Amino acid sequence: MNSHTSDTFSTTEQAAVVDTASAWWLTALDRLERTTVADPAIRVLQRGVRSLPLGSMRDLLRGRPLGHPVHPVLVQVPIGCWLSAAVLDLVPGSQRATATLTAVGLAGVAPAAMAGWADWADMPPEQARVGLAHAVSNVAAVACYTASLTARLGGRWARGRMWSLGGLAAVAVSGALGGHVAYRQAVGAHATP
Repeated sequence: MNSHTSDTFSTTEQAAVVDTASAWWLTALDRLERTTVADPAIRVLQRGVRSLPLGSMRDLLRGRPLGHPVHPVLVQVPIGCWLSAAVLDLVPGSQRATATLTAVGLAGVAPAAMAGWADWADMPPEQARVGLAHAVSNVAAVACYTASLTARLGGRWARGRMWSLGGLAAVAVSGALGGHVAYRQAVGAHATP
């Protein structure tokens, strides 16, 4: 077997692994879309979010002035900060910078979450089910990054890095779920009144 054949075989094997993982992920998401176990809680939560007295702030949170949802724009702050902190964790002497980035990422969560919940409140059941899983993943990410910041501020840098890696994994899952809602389930711009 020459090197070209082994490279092709390796690429073929890699493609098969990606295809298998993709099929597994999409099957899991299809099941999540169809499961109704959380529907009673989803209905209560959606009514609760819709009943908040947000006034014109609701349109702003939903991105109507932009013509598209604002949630994907706002999530760039926490994701960007946390990914940057993970990169800087590899650089010696960058502890203060990583703590600062972790804190700024946590500060950016509230506006992004508010916009996400405003969008989620009007989603149909299939999208709302995946959206709720997205929110749960985000809660896990925030918990990990809160623990990371606490550890970093206490001088336990290695522990802070470990919590950060857990948070980054939760962010990856959350992003995949959010992408599924936005693109595969086609949540787009909200009509202007």
